[in-house]
Amino acid sequence: MKTPMAKPGEITPRWYVMDASKEVLGRVATRIATLLQGKHRPTYTPHVDTVDFVVVINAESIQASGKKETDKEYQWYTGWHGGRKTRSLQEMRKRNPEQILRLAVRRMLPKSTLGRMMLKKLKIYRGSEHPHAAQQPEEISFGTSRSAR
Repeated sequence: MKTPMAKPGEITPRWYVMDASKEVLGRVATRIATLLQGKHRPTYTPHVDTVDFVVVINAESIQASGKKETDKEYQWYTGWHGGRKTRSLQEMRKRNPEQILRLAVRRMLPKSTLGRMMLKKLKIYRGSEHPHAAQQPEEISFGTSRSAR
């Protein structure tokens, strides 16, 4: 018996919608990364993009466990000498809450061209409205809602 290998033209795209309100950041990010990579499909093939799209709504109300709200820092470099910039999770939540989830998912995907293609299939929105109703996305739930401690 041969192992089935997915080919790019054979896979039909699926759309999923997730409500991130009152969910923990890491748990949502791992679930999204699994869907984007296609590991939930029986025909998972590591080197093929599985064309699944994920729409996340209510990104501004995602929770962080423990003391991450004040202690977690995001850093980047400007390219100039001494150009290291840092921003706390609280500041990121005020400025751009979508970026918090996007960075968490990006760091869980492959660091290659394939990973960048997968990340383009992630759509994140602050509120409960999204413009992807025409694609008829399936709703993904996490079972019981967990609150941050």
